[in-house]
Amino acid sequence: MNNTNEVINNWLESNTFHFSEFEDIAKLVKAREEAGISISVCIPTLNEEATIGTVVETFRSKLIEEFPLIDEIAVIDSGSTDRTLEIANNAGADTYLSAEILPERGFNLGKGENLWKAIYQLKGDVICYVDGDIKNIHSRFVTGLVAPLIYRPDVKYVKAFYDRPMTHLEGTRPSGGGRVTEILVRPLFSLFFPELTALVQPLSGEYAVRREVLEQIPFPIGYGVETSHLIDVYEKWGLKAFAQTDLKSRIHNNQTTTELGKMSFSILQSIFMRLERMGLVDQTIDFNGILRQFQTEGPRYEQSLTRIIEEERPPMNSVSEYRLGRRND
Repeated sequence: MNNTNEVINNWLESNTFHFSEFEDIAKLVKAREEAGISISVCIPTLNEEATIGTVVETFRSKLIEEFPLIDEIAVIDSGSTDRTLEIANNAGADTYLSAEILPERGFNLGKGENLWKAIYQLKGDVICYVDGDIKNIHSRFVTGLVAPLIYRPDVKYVKAFYDRPMTHLEGTRPSGGGRVTEILVRPLFSLFFPELTALVQPLSGEYAVRREVLEQIPFPIGYGVETSHLIDVYEKWGLKAFAQTDLKSRIHNNQTTTELGKMSFSILQSIFMRLERMGLVDQTIDFNGILRQFQTEGPRYEQSLTRIIEEERPPMNSVSEYRLGRRND
């Protein structure tokens, strides 16, 4: 216990940053050029027409036109039925339909699918993933995450954390947010991977990762992707591979309790698959993929059954098309 606490405290001291440490973008550009690192920004989307234009414009104007920090901004879309792709393209992003990337490998609907396909489609040595629904978007959502990778060759995976104001009728109030994190993921990490509790927001959708790491780990196609990444990277490289950056705040639409239940069910499947593989649970768990919830209509209570199977994509470096493309590059 004492050793775990010491490891966590030392890591928090050396590998936790604040975005303000990296506000000198010109200095960051110079360091990137000296390190010879190329950077891609990936924005996974599904029906984000209200915010995607501002997200892309913010990154392009600040981090390509004013300061040449990043090499490409790409939107990987799950099949939006609104104007997401049109708006993103007009704002200056490269736009791709996930279903059209590696079509011979099929298509799954899910954020994790988009993130996995981005490894094949994008060219950067570092890929910075940023969600497309952020209402208070700022260049710090990229600079704060890629900077530790530029300045610290030993760091492989940088997670964001932030305040997540909860929207109410009377306005907003500061809150840690992260309901699934605090109710599900942090307790499970405390039991099985206590060092990973050092990550303030393990489920944050913003992170920057070296390609050499991304191509070695599997990708759940749905909500389990972030948690699975942490466990898989931790298993291979330990806590020292991670860093985290305080990005101040993130404003977005919050999900209902019912949707959070579905998210939790996906995450549980991904975690227990890994616990079984690592020999940390004694018996095989037979996941039938049925989440049972309740809904009411007047005085009646009815079960709502949802089938959720958290399928996984294999490590990209095991995909023949990817290996061939990398050799040709």
